[in-house]
Formats: sequence, structure tokens, C-alpha cells
Amino acid sequence: MDHAEPPEPASLMRDMFEAAVAAADPMLCIPQALKNCLTEPPRGRTLVIGAGKASARMAQALEAHWAEAFPDTPISGLVVTRTGYGAPCRSIEIVEAAHPVPDAAGQQAATRLLKCVEGLSADDVVIALMSGGGSALLPAPLSPMTLADEQAVNRALLASGATITDMNCIRRHVSAIKGGRLAAACAPARLINLLISDVPGDNPIDIASGPTVVDPTSREDALAIIARLQLALPAAVHAVVSGPLAESVKPDDPCLARVETYIVAAPQKSLEAAAEVARGHGIPAHILSDAIEGEARDVAQVHAALARQIATRNQPFRAPCMLISGGETTVTFAKSPADTSVSGMGVGGRNVEFLLALAIALEGLPGVHALACDTDGVDGGAEIAGAWISPDSLKKARDAGLNARESLARHDGHGFFQTLGCSVVTGPTCTNVNDFRLVYISQNLAAVAVA
Repeated sequence: MDHAEPPEPASLMRDMFEAAVAAADPMLCIPQALKNCLTEPPRGRTLVIGAGKASARMAQALEAHWAEAFPDTPISGLVVTRTGYGAPCRSIEIVEAAHPVPDAAGQQAATRLLKCVEGLSADDVVIALMSGGGSALLPAPLSPMTLADEQAVNRALLASGATITDMNCIRRHVSAIKGGRLAAACAPARLINLLISDVPGDNPIDIASGPTVVDPTSREDALAIIARLQLALPAAVHAVVSGPLAESVKPDDPCLARVETYIVAAPQKSLEAAAEVARGHGIPAHILSDAIEGEARDVAQVHAALARQIATRNQPFRAPCMLISGGETTVTFAKSPADTSVSGMGVGGRNVEFLLALAIALEGLPGVHALACDTDGVDGGAEIAGAWISPDSLKKARDAGLNARESLARHDGHGFFQTLGCSVVTGPTCTNVNDFRLVYISQNLAAVAVA
């Protein structure tokens, strides 16, 4: 099959990223999921609840489908999303709150959600729309914790380099709404979970810290993670996690007997959509994994080594080709100024951290381009999805008076790439299937390497 000449690398990689985001659009996945799990209107009330960066768009999609499928059946509900990620709805109220550090608006929304589901009957149906970001958007600290204490937990976790699994285990055991507690409050109604996964492995308990699913982990697990990460947390947090109130809802709890859970969009599907764009231009695309975790700069070293092996030795794939990966990396901040040689923290995120470390490791290797973005449109500390690099990125940086290694030491990926004009800005995408990484090896340097 003949293929047209592919676009220039930056344009091609941006097209692939946009295809990945489009594949997770709630307008595509919510109607199909509803058709599969709800074939007739409920006998009682239909209540919609939700939280996450994609939840407002999910609610909008649900309303559009509902009006066609069940025009004579009213729905109502409450959904909380990140500030700026709202979507117009008729019957479902959309509330906006802060992310990644929770705020009072989120706490009020969590209280209201628990109140919404009081007094339901077995004839009622609750549809829960959960997506990544929901954990920070639903702060509900267990007594004697306060909102300030839960904020301290989030800040400590974000700076610790903890995996999302470890983060959410702790969050579930300091909350009055997470870890299945919201699901238990819905009983005896039928509860249908429609989830957009942003976590490696697509485990429902890690999506928004699992407010509407059972939790097999224990408070002892949370305490072990706190000790292993050496987290400095307020005394009230330790008091809560050490006590019986911290225990979440377990798989054998009869309150969750009528819970159904469906993953309606996930990282793998988005990676496959991106791969199809590359293949449409005749470029082989290889999905490495949809669940890569670890320190962002360490993950970059592995990607750089693979790219070099392909470019110079045609192993394990032949160039030209695309390497595609997803998952959720981490960034560990220095515990004290003495831990870094450069003072003054910059503005960064795990995707630009990966990309900056990748550029340094590649050392301008000819023909290698890369893009790394967060599918929700926000990477770390800036309203920027991510960035892209080319073989001459380090030279351009030096010409602009930038030192890539110093920028990396200060976690200033966004500052670095904004100066180069290589940032990717999407605005709110209203979905979230986590990190998206591309490494494009456009040239076969094997013959040159042998010579």
C-alpha cells in the first residue's frame, strides 16, 4: 500500500496526541456504555453523581444519550470537576473545585454528594461518573482531621515520588467518601459505575481513589506506605490512619452487592488510536506499555536507550518507527535545598521532566524526535499539556542561554520548553487517560554506525 509523505515530525506527533485524546472523549464512550448496561428506564429515581476532570463532559454525554433513549424519564444529580473543566448540563448540576490540592469548594461538594444519595430505595438507580482527578476534588477528611490536614497529605504525596497506587491507598484511609464509602451510602439502590481510567492497570480502586468500589487494602497497608515513604504528616492524620474509622469498605460488604463497574475509556485504547495515525502514514508504531511507572527521568533514560539502539542497530525494531507509551511517572522533589546543586524551583510536570531528561540523554541524536503530554491538558504546575523535542533542541537551548541540566535540576521543564517555543497547549480536554509519550526514530543510522 502506498502512503503519502508523512507530515513533518512535530505536526505528526501532535496529530497522534490529538487522536489519543479524541479516543477518550466521553461523547464517544458514554452512550455506548449506557446502551450496554441500561436497556430500560429505572422504576424509581435516576440519580447521577461523579467526580474527576472528565466528569462534567461525561455528564453532558449522558444527558444527550438519556434524552434520546428515555425521553420520559427524568434524571438529576451532582458532579464535581476541576475548575475550568465544566460543561453545560440541563438536569445535572456541575460544581468546580481545585486540583491537585483540594479546597473548600471540593469539601462542600463531597458533603453534598453524600447527602444526595441518602434515602434511596431498591428501585432507584445511581450512575456514578468517575475519572482521574476525582480524589483531590472530593476532600472529606475523617475526624479529627481538617481540610488543611488533607491538603497536607496531598502536598506530601505529590512531592514524594509515590506511585499512584500508594497515593490512593493513603487517600482512601483518611477519607469519609473514598474507599467505597460513597457506594455504601447509595445502598440499596443499584449503582452503575462508568469509569474513565487514568491509572496503570485500570484498577477501579485507583480511579479517583475508588469512592464507589470496594477496597481490598487496609489501614495497615496505608501505615506501611507512610513509613516507607517517610512522609511528614500532621498528627491528626496519623491518629486517623491508626484508628478503626480509617478502614474502608471491603469486598464482602453486603452494601455493595448491587454495584456494577465498567471501564468506558482507558489508556490502551488511546495509544492504539495514536498508533493508527502513524501507520496511516506508513510508519510502524510500537506500543511499549500503557502502564509505565517510575521516576520520570529514569523512564526517559530507558526510552533514550531504546531509541539509540533502534537508530544505530535496527534493534529491536527497524527505523523509521514510533515508540508509544502511557502510564503515570513520578517526580521526586529534593527534601532539602542541600539535595540539589541549583537553587530556586521552576515550573514543571512529569511529562516535561521526562522530555527534558530524554533530550539530555539523546544528546542531539540525529533523526530522533519526541513528544510527552498529559491527556487532560495539564502537566503538573502549568496549564500546559506538555512539549516536544527535536534533534536540535539542546543547541537551540544553548543559543537561548539555557542549561538543560540546570533546568532539570530545578524541575523547570515548562520554563525550558516555553523559552524554546515547543510547549503543547490544548486547554481543558475534558477527559483524562494520563500520560502520553511518543519517540519518533525517523532515520536509520545503522549503516553509519557500522562504518
